[in-house]
Amino acid sequence: MDNLTLTNSILLVEGLKVTPQSSYPIFILLCLFYVFAMGCNIGLIILIAIEKNLHHPMHFLFCNLPVNDIIGTTVILPRLMQDIFKQDSDRCVTYVECVIQAYFVHIFATASHTALMLGLTVRLSRCRYKIENPFCDNASLYKLSCENVSINNMFGIVYSVLALSISVTLMIIAYVRIVAVCIISKSKALNSKAIKTCSSHIAVYLIMFVSCAIMIFLHRFPEYSENRKLASIMFHIVPPGLNPIVYGLQTKEIRQKIIKLWWKKRTDTLWPFEKKI
Repeated sequence: MDNLTLTNSILLVEGLKVTPQSSYPIFILLCLFYVFAMGCNIGLIILIAIEKNLHHPMHFLFCNLPVNDIIGTTVILPRLMQDIFKQDSDRCVTYVECVIQAYFVHIFATASHTALMLGLTVRLSRCRYKIENPFCDNASLYKLSCENVSINNMFGIVYSVLALSISVTLMIIAYVRIVAVCIISKSKALNSKAIKTCSSHIAVYLIMFVSCAIMIFLHRFPEYSENRKLASIMFHIVPPGLNPIVYGLQTKEIRQKIIKLWWKKRTDTLWPFEKKI
């Protein structure tokens, strides 16, 4: 198996360790998450595209978020759901497919260091064939090598610490300024709106921050592999489903268009019955 796998550049993906009894409930749950996330994000893009009043630079930039969520979720969940019903020995992927998936996984997280990070990984020789993760990522790829991977490990840790630290610092600065504006204004309506908006943003951010940190750092501790898998899956399914709701509905213009379209559809549906009455 080792020689055949290495010769043909075929890798085995560890996947989720689920019992036959729990396979269908987990599949249904993941499928619902995926359909919900896709529906919300695609719907948001279509709404911005067809509504001329939303054709502003701010809203076009806002499309980046649902596009990113669609890519990040699609590159993970369909294959993950498919692998649930496969035997461990049948969860195969080519090395090239694995690298491509890892690239898009890290594009979803952060794009600035992806090329360098994967470049440091693909230069390594491979002596193993098992991806110790439900999907391919950089850490899983360099674990295939028997060479010294201290450079990869150090780069990953240093970059992750810097990225997370800068992210937290910028978030704190932003919210401190929001709090300062609310205190100065002394407006109850403004304060209520700020609390409502900030609390939802913080909730999504904390889910992403905690799950991302767990996913990155537990790669260095094999004994916590199941916790790491759960965190990595949460990172790719929870925010894409919540982002369109949090950021889309918090934007006044988008919220008004959604309400208008929903009310129009409801009126068109009820009109034939009202006409008969």
